[in-house]
Amino acid sequence: MKTNSRYLADVLITAVAPAIWGSTYFVTTSFLPHGYPLTSAMLRALPAGLLLLLIVRKLPTGVWWGRAFILGALNFSFFWAMLFVSAYRLPGGVAATVGAVQPLIVIALSRLFLGKPIRFLAVIAGLIGMSGVALLVLTPNAALDPVGIAAGLAGAVSMAFGTVLTRHWQPPVSSLTFTSWQLTAGGILLVPVAFLLEPALPAPTPANMLGIAYLGLIGAAFTYLLWFRGLSRIEPSAAASLGFLSPVVATLLGWLALGQSLSPAQIAGFAMVLASVWLSQRTMMPVRPTRPAASREPASHPA
Repeated sequence: MKTNSRYLADVLITAVAPAIWGSTYFVTTSFLPHGYPLTSAMLRALPAGLLLLLIVRKLPTGVWWGRAFILGALNFSFFWAMLFVSAYRLPGGVAATVGAVQPLIVIALSRLFLGKPIRFLAVIAGLIGMSGVALLVLTPNAALDPVGIAAGLAGAVSMAFGTVLTRHWQPPVSSLTFTSWQLTAGGILLVPVAFLLEPALPAPTPANMLGIAYLGLIGAAFTYLLWFRGLSRIEPSAAASLGFLSPVVATLLGWLALGQSLSPAQIAGFAMVLASVWLSQRTMMPVRPTRPAASREPASHPA
């Protein structure tokens, strides 16, 4: 039985990944050329995956070829494509709020694929988190685009399936090797899509190269290594709730780096998101086995 302190350590390590993902929007808009979302996603995944493959020097075998590409599509190719469509067609706040439904989807899929019980408090935590994200990022004049909303929901479902199936299949290799397989597969799947749907990328500037290096090495290789490690150690629904930290970090970066102000509603959203994450982790905390009560019968004495 895992101790609470070890479980908490695994949660904190896993939480680093979505916290870093919160910087993706800032880095993308500040360092990468505009109008190349699929190419940027491919450059984020494929070089990082190939680099990790060079390190581990181990390819999939048997059914893991297919599973690597399925998970690569769910966690990277399709997810990132839908994420970009949603971001382009919806205001950032609406896109983030739609994506925040993912922990609730993970709870349902965990019941379906892993046989995990649906905990009432976990559902409440997910609803609190969604409400907190809405307060954090939504603006009064936010527009609703049906295609953008559908893309956002499709991306949330894709990542939710990827999260649960990653735990369900439990690969017979290290987290580093598993990360390299998925990143490489996801990047390969993005190559023809980016080539067909987007113009050629212009000659990169030093700022572009710095942004791509950050998103590939830190925002993909490092963070997904932590993420997949976490999925092998903590419940998928507990891991998914950590995704609420991404809009928190994104908002904080906007406040610190871009001089954006924080309203009272956003501060309340911060508090709700943190409360949601705490409640979700508290719900999934391993229960210590109770010790049998000491016998109350008087000890016998020799005559």
